[in-house]
Amino acid sequence: MQEKYIDETKQGEAFAIAEKAGNSKKLFLESYGCQMNFSDSEIVASILNEQGYNTTLKVEEADLILLNTCSIREKAEQTVRMRLSQFKNLKKEKPNMTVGVLGCMAERLKTKFLEEEQLVDLVVGPDAYRDLPNLLKETEDGRDAINVILSKEETYADINPVRLGGNGVTAFVTITRGCDNMCTFCVVPFTRGRERSRDPHSILEECKSLWENGYKEITLLGQNVDSYLWYGGGPKKDFAKASEMQKATAVNFAQLLDLVAKAVPEMRIRFSTSNPQDMSLDVFKMMAKHDNICKYVHLPVQSGSNNMLEAMNRQHTREEYLELIRKAKEIVPEVAFSQDMIVGFCNESEEDHQDTLSLMKEVEYDYGYMFAYSERPGTPAHKKMEDNIPADVKQRRLAEVIALQGELSRKRMKSYVGKTHKILIEGISKKNKNQWKGRNSQNAVCVFDMLEGQKIGDIVDVFVFDNTQGTLLGETVKN
Repeated sequence: MQEKYIDETKQGEAFAIAEKAGNSKKLFLESYGCQMNFSDSEIVASILNEQGYNTTLKVEEADLILLNTCSIREKAEQTVRMRLSQFKNLKKEKPNMTVGVLGCMAERLKTKFLEEEQLVDLVVGPDAYRDLPNLLKETEDGRDAINVILSKEETYADINPVRLGGNGVTAFVTITRGCDNMCTFCVVPFTRGRERSRDPHSILEECKSLWENGYKEITLLGQNVDSYLWYGGGPKKDFAKASEMQKATAVNFAQLLDLVAKAVPEMRIRFSTSNPQDMSLDVFKMMAKHDNICKYVHLPVQSGSNNMLEAMNRQHTREEYLELIRKAKEIVPEVAFSQDMIVGFCNESEEDHQDTLSLMKEVEYDYGYMFAYSERPGTPAHKKMEDNIPADVKQRRLAEVIALQGELSRKRMKSYVGKTHKILIEGISKKNKNQWKGRNSQNAVCVFDMLEGQKIGDIVDVFVFDNTQGTLLGETVKN
């Protein structure tokens, strides 16, 4: 659970892009899980666009249905299984339709999906999307097709992703793939492979291209962006074997941030997800140096208890985490933090739970992603630890964590009241079609009345006069 989950309202959402002339086949593509999965879907759509597929929002007219899946949470897996059952019924009416599973569930449940349950024709892991054209030919010949081989090299650096269902203003730019952190609760290292970084030149080119095409904000994306390390290619774990020249010219994450900020000086830059053990103070120094790097960090901690952190194989202590936060606030006083928190992990005591609550109070997070622990098959915790916290205790502790975060969110939102913020207009408010919605540098959502001449993509000065738990209420500052 190293990266930020996409808003629940977008889970399972299908996206479509403008049709390419000459393409005759239809692709229906749904995505579940984290930002990496949604970014991967854009790569898949780009590959298949060149193979004659246009995207569609109507599943019944699709020649190819693909679900980009997630194994982080049990709920996501259950949802995908239900969807596959629906598609199995649809396939009876359209026998030539191909159904496939992409992503993390593909790797973990390949045999079940293909052979035991016969829900799909195609199973493709996160590092095998380039092989899709070949795999589709196999399905056309009536064979099941599978490629879940994990790569030490693949970064899709040369593929220009299409932008699915976006607002034309914000975009993801993937900079790393895979994860080397063997957190005992997490399946990601087994489904996405080892950490490897993308060539910085290709990253800079993508960022410049996005700016030229009207985008105003990018999020540099990876399981652990702070682990970014380019030394000519290859897994991060092999950096020790690199030549002296490679080591001397290597680019780390803070240096990459500096390069991107200079390459697109008017583009807003965010990044996700960070890992406390890999986070360098140099990153915060770059944040302070460049106005266009947003003053917000998603910094998962998972627990406030050293006992739990050790059991989870998190490579940081409570004290180290709090010291990192303290120093970060010295370097960037206006910085905001959000968290991931797991309650009810194996053997979690009441004292461990109280440690989590006290850490939250000390950090004062803007918001968080909070979950009760659920065992994930294939993880070290599933193999070696007992999930021994009763469900009612987990739910009570989760409710306390959520309630406390609600208080902290209101407090943090209130701290933005009475000030003027630069807000990037990202779209129209869901609750009021006469209001814009956007975010400030600290990632806080703000809504405000539309004025004549304003449009999506504008960055406007907004005076915030009030707040709710999760939203700032403002009005445009008139010049």
